[in-house]
Amino acid sequence: MTSNNTLAIPSGSDKPVFTAVRLLDQVRERLRYLHYSLNTEQAYVYWVRWFVRHSGLRHPRTLGKPEVEAFLSMLATERKVSVSTHRQALSALLFLYKEVLGQELPWMQEIGRPVAARRIPSVLTVPEVQRVLDLMEGESGLLARLLYGTGMRRNEGLCLRVKDLDFDRHAIVVRDGKGGKDRVVMLPRSLEQALHVQLARSHGLWTADRAAQRPGVSMPHALEAKYPRAGQSWAWHWVFPSPTIATDPRSGIERRHHLYEQRLQRALRKAVALAGIVKPVSVHTLRHSFATHLLQSGTDIRTVQELLGHSDVSTTMIYTHVLKVAAGGTSSPLDALAPVQAVKEPEAAYA
Repeated sequence: MTSNNTLAIPSGSDKPVFTAVRLLDQVRERLRYLHYSLNTEQAYVYWVRWFVRHSGLRHPRTLGKPEVEAFLSMLATERKVSVSTHRQALSALLFLYKEVLGQELPWMQEIGRPVAARRIPSVLTVPEVQRVLDLMEGESGLLARLLYGTGMRRNEGLCLRVKDLDFDRHAIVVRDGKGGKDRVVMLPRSLEQALHVQLARSHGLWTADRAAQRPGVSMPHALEAKYPRAGQSWAWHWVFPSPTIATDPRSGIERRHHLYEQRLQRALRKAVALAGIVKPVSVHTLRHSFATHLLQSGTDIRTVQELLGHSDVSTTMIYTHVLKVAAGGTSSPLDALAPVQAVKEPEAAYA
């Protein structure tokens, strides 16, 4: 560490020299260099900040395995965080030491990583999906229908660009999905008219932005530098743009973002409550229901795997477990017994 608190990178290293001075800014700089998402950046910075404060504001390069394990132990025993949260905090600290501080230390691999429980996903029945979607209107309703009709993740739907809708081939190109992969999903024919109306609404906002000479929408990774004016083009505009202008948290530029996820979440929660559904439902439940209903209708699991963008078919197999029980493939031994006699009401003496 140099005197001005920037990180000195050994010659020949593939890691860039940091221009930032503060540690948290160095973390952000490295995350952006490696094209991590904004959500991951915010989470990792949060955990690094908390770790430093928990360790008495000492610099992480002066800390080691005991301090890291003490921090993770505090999260598990005192804060009682979930396994996924525990794993995220550990990943943030491993990133800090390996990618930011450039320290390949043996103890980093010795720290236990809790195993996440394999849980059966919450899935809506077809009638339940119908009831929920019937109670959703406007852009939120259209987006919810699109997520259920294609199996896209929440952010994949929110980040759709105009150029990714192919009405001629009835297809949608999902760009830069989980793991940085692209894939193609079906464009539901029943949504074509509504999507054309949505594009007309989006085009009105795009026209207003161009007339006001506002900056274009954000572009993925290096494309903004390579094609600086592409963000102002209609092809790259959001299918579901936000009605308001906001400041980009990374660049500080005031521009139009896509629809905010909280808007969809609130609309879905309200519809679920009105539909009288008591099982846990989130936006991701629409994706779970899409996969389950496709398998239920006879679609082969490899096709479902490709539509969902799963790298391993074992991830897709979780939905077959739901079907085995729900479809009644295995009968309960109780059903083979003689009919149960009606139970008499308790005597008055026990009332």
